[in-house]
Formats: sequence, structure tokens, C-alpha cells
Amino acid sequence: MYPFIKRIFIACFFIAGFIISKAADTTNLPIRVAVILPLNLDSAFNGYEYNLSNSKIPQYFLSGLDFYSGVMMAIDSLQKENANIEVWIYDAHKQNQTVQQLTDEMQPMNFSLIIASISNSAEQKTISDFSAKNSIPVISATFPSDAYLSSNPFYIMVNPTWQTHINAVYDYLSKNYKGRKITLFTRKGSLEDKIAAELQQLNAKRLINFSNVVLNDNFSDEDVLMHLDSTVQNIILCGSLYEIFGRALIKTLNDNGATYPTVLIGMPTWNGMSGTTGSSAENIQIVISTPYNYLPGSNSSLDTIANEYKLSYYSRPSDMVLKGYETMYHFTKLMQAYPDSFINKVSDTSYKVMNEYKFQPVRLSQTSFVPDYLENKKIYFIKISNGKIQSIN
Repeated sequence: MYPFIKRIFIACFFIAGFIISKAADTTNLPIRVAVILPLNLDSAFNGYEYNLSNSKIPQYFLSGLDFYSGVMMAIDSLQKENANIEVWIYDAHKQNQTVQQLTDEMQPMNFSLIIASISNSAEQKTISDFSAKNSIPVISATFPSDAYLSSNPFYIMVNPTWQTHINAVYDYLSKNYKGRKITLFTRKGSLEDKIAAELQQLNAKRLINFSNVVLNDNFSDEDVLMHLDSTVQNIILCGSLYEIFGRALIKTLNDNGATYPTVLIGMPTWNGMSGTTGSSAENIQIVISTPYNYLPGSNSSLDTIANEYKLSYYSRPSDMVLKGYETMYHFTKLMQAYPDSFINKVSDTSYKVMNEYKFQPVRLSQTSFVPDYLENKKIYFIKISNGKIQSIN
């Protein structure tokens, strides 16, 4: 598979300036789309010479490369439809250039839309500030945080915050397990305290039967089992995003699943996490919240994209490939259709690829005059039973 991954790198190196897709009708000005993502190209090349390992690309390169691959596949689809667009690719991790310098470079380009795969909150602040200053919609495809966002109704968050997931999980529990005992297992930590407090606030309205158990990181099986009941199905909620804690909790419950039947509600970070499928989880049911419905066979568009990717790279596309394709195609089509009312149409399903979106304005304080950002509130649920992904609600 390596030569094909390397081919992506070489393509990135030569195309990272800009890509132009022209429609047959050139009477109207094209829509300009900027794609900002972490390609790390300068680390991969010394001049024109590729200088990474000949056997394996480092993991920190892969998410940006995969997102780029999805974007390029979407551009190909748009070209086939004679889309009147120009697409410019920017490497957010270019050596000797800050993200501020990158946005300064973008200033005179008059972009209509920005697609961004953001890596950290500092990048988010700079790109959001640029967006607000120039009234350019930003589609934040991957970063699930509201850090440094303020008074920018043009900032559109596809990957929801943990608060949105917790609200969706609480709704899921209240609809499916109302009246049942639900045990929250968590650990000491500031974020864990916030998750527990959020659940407590929600529970004040609906009165679900919660019990809260705080475990040490090196907890034993008995620390968990003493809170379970062998005569009923146990409903367990993990209250920590810390993946090592989550995997340890899965192992304990799975090892004792024959005696203590369990439904375990996990965190959004568990989507694709090792230890949630196969023999590692064959004795329990796991439910995971996600904004991305990428279950194989669930969508004809997903199957088409997966088949096209496999023809080129002899493997299944990762979720980052699919996110790159979906955000590039879906939101570019919406911008084409509604150039003057795009913000009001971001939840429109006319050009749905795989997922539906439900964007809502978020105000981080009661004194906010305008929304601080728009956030996708549409959450799907994946159920894993007998170690296999079986359904999505």
C-alpha cells in the first residue's frame, strides 16, 4: 500500500498552491474555496526529494493526508458536474509560516468559503478571527471545541463539542432506559467533573436514576463489580474522555459480561477506538454517540466513495477521507446554490452525501448580541453487540 500513500504525498507537494476547476459557462465569476489542513509537506520533502521512511508514514501525517485525499475526490466529483469553482489548498503546518501569516496571504483572494481541518485552539482563533473580519463562512470539519470562539456567526462547527454529545447521550438514556438504574463510572479530573456536573444539571429536569462512582486510574475489577447486579442488565455510562480509562472499563465489563450483562454507553472518542469491537467487547453491548454515520452499507454514497478509493489505494477510506469528501462536496454545492443566503441554508439536505446536519446558533454568554458560532447538533448512535457494529439510530 505504501507506494500509493507516497503518491498522495507527491501530489500534495506539487498541487498545494492551488487547484482550479472551471465550468463550461465562464460568464459568471467562479466561487473561490480555500481548504486549510495540516499537510506537514515541508517535513516530508527536502526540496523535491521525498525524505520520509520507505516503509511507513508517521501517524501524525496521516489525518491531514487522508482529509486531503477526500477533498481531492470531492473536487473530482465537482469537476464532473462542471462546477464553476476555484479551490486553493493551504498547508496550515508549513514551516516558517504562522497561521496568521497564512490568513494574511489569503486576505486579497476574496474567498467565498473556507473548509478547515483544524488541529488546535490557536489555529481555530486565527482562522475564526479572519472569518469574522471578512464575513467568510468557515466549515470547521474536525475540531470539536469552542475555544476562542466569540461573536462569529460565520464559524460553522461540524464536529460537536462534548457538551452536545452529553446532552444527546442524556436524551438517549431518558428515552431508552427511563426508570432504570444507571451507573456513571468516571475518574478524577477537571473535564470529568464538568461532564458529571452537566449530567447532574440535566438530571434535575428529568430525574433519571443516576449513581456516580469515581474510580482510580488503576482500579480493579472488584472496584467496578461491587456496583453491578448479576440479576438484571446493567446500564453503565463512562464519564471520561480519557481513552486508557475507557479501554480499562470495557475490559473489566467484558471479562465479566457472562455474570453481569451490561450495556455500556461510551464517549464520542470511542468511535474507532481499539478495544470496542471484536473479542475485546464480545460479551457486552456498547453504544457510542457520533455526528458521522460511516457504517459500511448504510449509505449508497458511502459505498460509492469507498469503492472509488479502493480502486486507487487498495484499502478502505478512513473517516478523515470521508470527512474531507463530505465537507468539500456538500458545502461547496450549498454555496453554489445559495451564495447570498448560505448561512441560513447550512442545514439544508438537498446535497446530503452521508450525514444530515442540524446547525444551531450557540451563545456562550447571555450578553452575546450575535451567535458566537453555529454548531451541528445532529448526533447518531452506533450500537456494537457481540463485538460487531450492528446498527445506527
